[in-house]
Amino acid sequence: MLTRRHFIQTTTALFSASISGPLQAGTRVNEAQKAAWDAEVTPPGYDPATSNPWGLHPRFLPQRVIANDSLIPGDIHVDAVARYLYHIEEGGTAMRYGVAIGRGDLYEPGVYTIKRKVEWPHWTPTQSMIEREPEIYAQYEDGMEPGPRNALGSRALYLYVGNRDTYLRIHGTPYPRSIGSRASSGCVRMVMAHIIGLYPKVALGSVAFLYSAEDSVTA
Repeated sequence: MLTRRHFIQTTTALFSASISGPLQAGTRVNEAQKAAWDAEVTPPGYDPATSNPWGLHPRFLPQRVIANDSLIPGDIHVDAVARYLYHIEEGGTAMRYGVAIGRGDLYEPGVYTIKRKVEWPHWTPTQSMIEREPEIYAQYEDGMEPGPRNALGSRALYLYVGNRDTYLRIHGTPYPRSIGSRASSGCVRMVMAHIIGLYPKVALGSVAFLYSAEDSVTA
């Protein structure tokens, strides 16, 4: 089982509206609409290190930290115990973000490749999600159009094993207060404004390491 050791050491951070409904089914999202939604889910005067209208514990705000030299820039590491996602940068640093992970055995540790990225994605629950919790997911069996209430939020990174889509995602969430908890159906959730900042820095083909919730070592 994939585990994590102390590969990242925390340092001081270097960084000093109403929600609209989704589009009607079949509507194509243009760049103007994406920009409007980005503005809607980003706090006024947004500073990643200090803006916190979601009431998160301060440790879940984005922070630059020191990373071990052996880590590969561009890779993502998810510590399931501390509820952190690290994006490794050039020069021995990483950006750290607070996340929520899957409930119980729905969280799937492993090594994945990011083979798809989408801004303001559509979302359709898997058949297993519908069967497990029909009262929640059956209403969306035909899919949910993009928008601030969409389950994947503002951005999604799609996790693959080889050429197989695992249906696991790293994505924004309309439930930012879930950050720091085990709340999802398996995916890794981020604050929408946070993943908007992370998204352009993640290249297709990057590797995502999701460490065991039982065996991770907190930072």
